[in-house]
Amino acid sequence: MFFFTATAQQRVDSLQGVVKRPTADSIWHTFSGTLVTSAGFVKQVLAHHPYFGFSSAISQKPVSMVRKVVGKEKLFYLLLFLVVIFGLLRQLFPKYFGDLFRLFFRTTLKQKQIREQLLQTPLPSMALNIFFVIASALYVTFVVQHFKWIEPQNFWHTLLYAGLALLAIYTAKYIGIRFSGWLFDMKEAANAYVFIVFVVNKMMGIFLLLVLPILAFSKGHMHTIGLVISWCVLAALYLYRITLTYSATRSQIKVNPFHFFLYLLAFEIAPLLIIYKGLLLYFV
Repeated sequence: MFFFTATAQQRVDSLQGVVKRPTADSIWHTFSGTLVTSAGFVKQVLAHHPYFGFSSAISQKPVSMVRKVVGKEKLFYLLLFLVVIFGLLRQLFPKYFGDLFRLFFRTTLKQKQIREQLLQTPLPSMALNIFFVIASALYVTFVVQHFKWIEPQNFWHTLLYAGLALLAIYTAKYIGIRFSGWLFDMKEAANAYVFIVFVVNKMMGIFLLLVLPILAFSKGHMHTIGLVISWCVLAALYLYRITLTYSATRSQIKVNPFHFFLYLLAFEIAPLLIIYKGLLLYFV
């Protein structure tokens, strides 16, 4: 079997199996022997392929950089945990939630029977208070992050400090009001005030559970709309709480509106401003 070059046709002695070297100008090379010729011919065909460069040098791609994706998986699981906890409490204590919603939306705070029923179940009450602290700390952290007062990497530190601050403030408020009621022999008024404050706080925590996913995973106009709606609803709940507490305390003791306003500034507004200032001083 014979193969020839494209420029100079040279005869190959197939009996001896000797291949004569082609000239330097040759493009196709001649080989002798069935097996050797077939392999060489295939290599030459691949080398002269018009679309694929089989004979070209192997190109080494640069080493790719490791892509680090910073997601919100931890935040997702935290919100999922809050939803699961709320669902379990709702299933385990349906009567407590029924009384709580009936007491709040029907403004039946004067009905001692419902109040006593709620006070007889301290476990869901304490769980919802802790739920309110966690949800409020998350909300405060989202608000601070929205205005870019903290760096993204400080999110969890801010959440921890906000939660501890809220827990300390409401614990001190609870102890202070109870001690004041015992000291001035106004236990009934102090108990009514504490009851109203924590009932409204529980409703705030439940409302924040609806807002937090929007603030956590939305962007742009949707995030701004969720933030504005939350401000309006929380402000309305806060004014509602002030109105109820003033009515409850005034029905039992004589309270000057100006003195009640000073109390609000000292024990309601000032703690929130302290939390805000503390977060700014620590993270900014």
